[in-house]
Amino acid sequence: MNEADRDGNEKPPKTHRKEKMLRTGVDIVKIERIRRAISRYDATARARKRFLARLYTEAELRYCRDRAESLAARFAAKEAIAKALGTGAWRDGIRWIDLEIVSDARGAPSVQLHGAAARRAQSLGLNNWSVSLSHDDEQAIAFVVALGEPAQPLSSG
Repeated sequence: MNEADRDGNEKPPKTHRKEKMLRTGVDIVKIERIRRAISRYDATARARKRFLARLYTEAELRYCRDRAESLAARFAAKEAIAKALGTGAWRDGIRWIDLEIVSDARGAPSVQLHGAAARRAQSLGLNNWSVSLSHDDEQAIAFVVALGEPAQPLSSG
């Protein structure tokens, strides 16, 4: 039998509603900072390749084709994802390449998580990601939204 309020009206039965969780992250990067970091490793192709491989996946590097503004936008996205995860990319075993921005045939970006980043997202219950990238001549920005359901059951107050 359902409960009644003070006026005797029947209250709807209590249901266990799944709570949704929303996490966001945003970051802005000076494109020249990325350009300078890459140029420091230009002495040898091998050193440059090793440096870029620590930050970007092969798919990201293929898509960006050495365009500093595209690399900067993806770096900002990686920082934004780390913020949504509640950690820095260097913490909890998360590597930069665990945070990947892939583009579909039309160039629309999306988030793919690997390794420790995927485990962290799973532990937080985050399973739906959206990312927006933009840049001008000087700066690149990324905004990330992560949705999910808390991995830990909520207490039934």
